[in-house]
Order: sequence, then C-alpha cells, then structure tokens
Amino acid sequence: MAARAPGTSTAGNRDRPAIGPVPPMEAKLVESLPDGAGWEFEPKWDGFRCLAHRSGDEIELYAKSGKPLGRYFPEVIEIVRALPGGQFILDGELVIPVGETLSFDALQLRLHPAESRIRKLARETPAILILFDMLLTPDGEDLTGAPLTERRAALERFLAKAEVPGIRLSPYTRDRKEAEAWLERAGGALDGVIAKQLDGPYESGERAMLKVKRIRSADCVVGGFRYGKDSNLVGSLLLGLFDDAGKLHHVGFTSMISNEERPALTRRLEKLKGPPGFTGRAPGGPSRWATERSGEWEPLKHELVVEVTYDQVTGDRFRHGTRLLRWRPDKDPRQCTFEQLEQEARPGKLIEDVIRKT
Repeated sequence: MAARAPGTSTAGNRDRPAIGPVPPMEAKLVESLPDGAGWEFEPKWDGFRCLAHRSGDEIELYAKSGKPLGRYFPEVIEIVRALPGGQFILDGELVIPVGETLSFDALQLRLHPAESRIRKLARETPAILILFDMLLTPDGEDLTGAPLTERRAALERFLAKAEVPGIRLSPYTRDRKEAEAWLERAGGALDGVIAKQLDGPYESGERAMLKVKRIRSADCVVGGFRYGKDSNLVGSLLLGLFDDAGKLHHVGFTSMISNEERPALTRRLEKLKGPPGFTGRAPGGPSRWATERSGEWEPLKHELVVEVTYDQVTGDRFRHGTRLLRWRPDKDPRQCTFEQLEQEARPGKLIEDVIRKT
C-alpha cells in the first residue's frame, strides 16, 4: 500500500492529500559550495517559494510561511489544474519573467487586496512555476522519505507526460565548477545556488539544504538615521545614492551597529543633523508595509560614507537590510551613485533557457 504524505486523508475510496500547508525543506546559508561527491546543485530562483497541492478539484498554492498564494496567482492555479493526475504535492518557485529577466517587483505587486487588480496583472505579467521537487505522486506515493535522486526522477517522469505552458523544470548540475559559474555569471536574476545531498530525504521544515548567495558591496551616503525603539541611541543608518541629476535617493538601511559603538556614533550623527538629508526619494514613502514609525527619521548633512554588502536590488533599492563593512572617510559622497549597483540582470543562458522554454 502506498505511503501517505503528511497531511493526507483516508476519506473516500483512496487516499487524497488534505489541502493544507506542508512546511517546505529549507536551506542554511553558507559561504561556499560543498566539496566532494554526493551533491546536486540547483539555481536559487529569485521568486516566491511555492508548494502546489492538488486533491481532486481542490488546488492551492502555499508560500514558505504557510500562507495561501492562490488568490494572487489565479493563472498558476489553472496551470496546476492542467497537469495530469488528481492528486500531488509539488515544490517549486513562482517567478514572473519581464522581458529577458525575472522581476521580483512584479511578484510583490500581486499581493494586492483588489481581485480586479490581481486579474489584470495576471493577464499582463503572467507568472510561471519552476519545479524542483515532488512530495506526493498522483499514485498517492509519499516521496518525502525517498532520496533526492528518486524524487527528481519521479518529477521528471511526471512532467514528461505534461505539455503545460507555464511549467518549467529547474535545471541542476553535479559539477561544482558549473554551479560556481552560475553564481559568477547570473547577476541579479539568480538569488544564489542551492546544494542538496543526492541521498537525502525531504526534511519538511528543516534547514537540510545549503545555500550560497552572491554578495556584493556598494559605497553609500548616510543621508539620515533612526533612533532605536524607546531609545535615545541610533538604531539604524539610512543609506542613499545619487542619481544623474544630483539628487540623493533613499536605497536602504543598515542596523549592523554594535552596542559598544552606539553612544559615540549617536553623538557623531547628532552633530551632523540637518538638511539636506534625502533630496530625492525619502524614507517612509508610500508602501503597503509602511508603519507610522516608518516616517520618523533624522536628516543628515552629506558628509558620511559607508561601504555595505547587499544581496538583491529591487526597484533601485536594497531588498533586505545590509551589512556594514567599513566607514569610507576617503570617499567623496558625490561618488556614491547608482552606477555601483548590479540590477536585475539580463540573464545568462541558464536563465534564458528556462524563461524562453515553450
């Protein structure tokens, strides 16, 4: 008798996967790809992690957090519906190709409360689903305890029967040098590389994989700062870059400041308080994530420059918080321009092959 996947039900004549979130297997961040045999390397796509569940006519897409994504990606629900089989659980990444790259901005725009807006965006910028793992087969076989080699083979057999637009099979390599080349050549369109053990099971909710991200650095003007919550000491530095017109735009922040440094740094910053601060896009602009406190910041004169590391750029801003590397007293603030940033890049052949597949 076939094993049941976590969350399956025995109701009816045969087992069906219960529609409900299954925590995905996650990855631990490391500095370099592992050496030796027994590893498979896959691109870390710049999108939303997505587990696609089907149980008869019920279909749902779940984010890594367990929240349902289906209402935001109605076109992907129909893509999954077109796949063969009345039940399965697939693991993959939702991405939106725009031109010759992948757009994280376009994904974020989908998280909108208005269904009419979502439907419009689904027509204009349809998402695709890049698959890399299978947890439950249409035959009801639970593959979570099977090694990666068996799960990958089952996924390939499953997709070989499906000619469904909008579904892609993620490539892989077992050659470490090729995986390193992906990191070097892929630019901002890849989020990194994932390393998986060939004989490893699918460990739901565990950081059982390894991931390497391509980290870059940029010199930024400290255009302002925020005090820490319920504190009179600095909590974060607000970072800016100049555009071609000479305006300083807010591009992100860093809060990587040790407690020992905060008193002296606060005194230093308070001596520089005042305009011009950000003369272009300022912190606390319109955003669905903005809070009342988002607008509370202190402007600074354009005198301080820091070098920070970042992983991704979205819409001319650092997507995540940055890490402070060092102060740059040798750098003229006017030299801190957008030209430093590696934007969402034109793809290498790896990404182009996936986007262009028909």
